[in-house]
Amino acid sequence: MPLSNSPANSNPSPPPVPWADLRNARNPQLNSEGQLQHLLSLEGLSREMLTHILDTAESFLALNSHDVKKVPLLRGKSVFNIFFENSTRTRTTFEIAAKRLSADVINLNIEASSTSKGETLLDTMDNLAAMHADMFVVRHNQSGAPYLMAEHLNQLGIKDIHIINAGDGRHSHPTQGLLDMYTIRHYKKDFTQLRVAIVGDILHSRVARSNIHALTTLGVPEVRVIGPQTLLPSGLREMGAHVYHNMNEGLKDVDVVIMLRLQKERMAGALLPSEAEYFKHYGLTQAKLALAKPDAIVMHPGPINRGVEIASDVADGAQAVILPQVSFGIAIRMAVMAILAGGKQ
Repeated sequence: MPLSNSPANSNPSPPPVPWADLRNARNPQLNSEGQLQHLLSLEGLSREMLTHILDTAESFLALNSHDVKKVPLLRGKSVFNIFFENSTRTRTTFEIAAKRLSADVINLNIEASSTSKGETLLDTMDNLAAMHADMFVVRHNQSGAPYLMAEHLNQLGIKDIHIINAGDGRHSHPTQGLLDMYTIRHYKKDFTQLRVAIVGDILHSRVARSNIHALTTLGVPEVRVIGPQTLLPSGLREMGAHVYHNMNEGLKDVDVVIMLRLQKERMAGALLPSEAEYFKHYGLTQAKLALAKPDAIVMHPGPINRGVEIASDVADGAQAVILPQVSFGIAIRMAVMAILAGGKQ
């Protein structure tokens, strides 16, 4: 794998990891007792484990509602945010979450780091581990980078350093998937009675993959994906999703609508005629939203492209829960860190 013998940022457009590659492998996220050692993906995690993370996040939200701004669960621990891709929102929420758990937070400036001078990802990690790091929050443009890091730690026999995947290539974004599940549970209570539609650029979306895995694991009976043929990958039906190319048909009677932005930075070639044409057919307007159930909620992982995948009056409307998603994200990331550190097993 190029990450182990070449600079970590030397290949900006790698091919995605096939979805089935890790299904039959040993789950590198769990320790020998079946507890969470790293959070790399939602695939392979049980319903009980996902529910435990959601319940733990709820306990942190309850503390915050009582104006408890900090808890000492990670006091004396060092959390390194290592972002090889820009993401102000995700990095900031991880930083806030770690600080609320009383951790020391180090944000690594990748552009000025050793990786820009030719050092590999694993060499960089080894050096940071020597600085007594306890947790790495990693975002990388190559699918599988956090897995490589976790396997490296396993080979070295290091069990007290934890990896959290903050997004790897097109593969996975587990904490975004978890906060989306928390949002759905908060507003809809029971997963087993829902129809959920995920709309847009599924092909390039790690969020979509994480959400499909989580929704099916948590018992959602009907997960729909809606998008043009050019933006839908193969294998969706095998994952348990129903595929729609027509927005009106796909949105009929759904309880939850999850919109995705166009991942133009990951697209190779012209996959769409124009943004205006895309909005005409796949942008969420009030008229299209009216096809869903009257109490349907509208979600979006952000950042929003108004007038491209969602109309402003929908994004700002009564059915949108986009801003609460951001708040829930802090609690979810606190929960994951606390569980990994052993405070909430």
